[in-house]
Amino acid sequence: MLRVFLTIVQVFSSLAIIGLVLLQRGKGAEAGAGFGAGASGTVFGARGASTALSRATAIFAAVFMINSLLLTYMGTHSVGTSQPKSILDVAGEKADKAGQGTNKPGLTPAPANTGSSATTAPVPAPSTTTAPAAPPAETAPAPEQPTATAPPGGAAPSAPAPNGAAPK
Repeated sequence: MLRVFLTIVQVFSSLAIIGLVLLQRGKGAEAGAGFGAGASGTVFGARGASTALSRATAIFAAVFMINSLLLTYMGTHSVGTSQPKSILDVAGEKADKAGQGTNKPGLTPAPANTGSSATTAPVPAPSTTTAPAAPPAETAPAPEQPTATAPPGGAAPSAPAPNGAAPK
């Protein structure tokens, strides 16, 4: 009940601060009033409006801050329970009631320390498949040697003469 009342006060004070800030004149409005532009302060007097509105804004800002602290305190300190519960706590309790809470991660005991300080890397499991056998090596045929053919006259071919001279 108190939380609902404080929430209503919070909303009202925030709306009052917004309205009061919008009603106040900015710093630039005073410069224009000095030159005769507009009525500088007809209802509250020359300085009465800014003083009343700024005081009301300060009061509502103080109410807003105190109310925010109270709502925060009430949200973190629940009445009637010794410990605040989070969503994860509630989910864990529901799992325990359903019988699913027996295999929680993080609750398994750590393996006993054997005293050796060296860490070991995991050993890969032996492979049960064997590598395929390599295909049999085939002998490549030897490249064929070009054979010189004799011209029809029976003479062996001659090499060209050096220095571009014609053959004799």
